[in-house]
Amino acid sequence: MQTESHISNLSNRNMYMNIDAEVLIKEAIEARKMAYTPYSHFKVGAALLTADGKIYRGCNIENAGYTPSNCAERTAFFKAVSEGERSFAAIAIVAGPENGDLVLTAPCGVCRQVMMEFCDYETFPIILGSSPKDYKIMTLKEILPLGFGPKNLNIEL
Repeated sequence: MQTESHISNLSNRNMYMNIDAEVLIKEAIEARKMAYTPYSHFKVGAALLTADGKIYRGCNIENAGYTPSNCAERTAFFKAVSEGERSFAAIAIVAGPENGDLVLTAPCGVCRQVMMEFCDYETFPIILGSSPKDYKIMTLKEILPLGFGPKNLNIEL
């Protein structure tokens, strides 16, 4: 699902970016409601903001074979990329047990690598939320030190 977002200033260490973390977290909370988690009962939602202000939601989708399962972050990225998006401003992620509180949860290694493919390594903000008012923002570089991406192959995308 794609929705339009109103963007305002975020007062934190990423002040140079016009991102409303609360709006993105609320979108991620809505995405989490759609998670299909009959095995882990751990639901994750993501809201991916494009450079032009669109938001793509994603949820985790489990499978009995486990390997074919997909994370919320990759679901959001793949939806956006399949619609022609290539420039991203931020992502918010919320997660927690099905019937429990949200807990700050970082993306898995595979999701970090997908972000490395499409996002600015130095500055891309990843918003980890436990509520619209309680969150932590980290850059891709902070959560994926020594990351490997297209630039390591001398490819500019």
